[in-house]
Amino acid sequence: MAGTGGGRPSIFPTLLYADAKAAIRQLTEAFGFTELSVYEDGGGGVAHAELVQGNGAVMLGSKGTGSAFGKAMEGSGPVGVYIAVDDVDAHHRRAVEQGAEILMPPTDQDYGSRDYMARDIEGNVWSFGTYAPETGA
Repeated sequence: MAGTGGGRPSIFPTLLYADAKAAIRQLTEAFGFTELSVYEDGGGGVAHAELVQGNGAVMLGSKGTGSAFGKAMEGSGPVGVYIAVDDVDAHHRRAVEQGAEILMPPTDQDYGSRDYMARDIEGNVWSFGTYAPETGA
């Protein structure tokens, strides 16, 4: 079964952006993602992109491509995604240096995590913290 070992995650949050290229720049420069792949469509948009952070990944693309997923997502609002990172304070500093909108500074949580929240250029909320539950996988 896919995602059950070998460093392959089994869950991939997937987001659509009006300006996917700008979103990729922000996610890599401010939030430390690494581009795994970017496939452009014939009209200058992003048909599909994969960005990695640690052992997880997100997929994204441009809105308005007419794809089945794009049609299903029409009218959807912003999403929230949580990413586990080792050093929340260093991660936060990078995001601030790149001009990311910070919604909550690094904060120690009652359940033992230290996290912060930021909003990307199209309104999605990204939380970065030290909490990483054991999934048993």
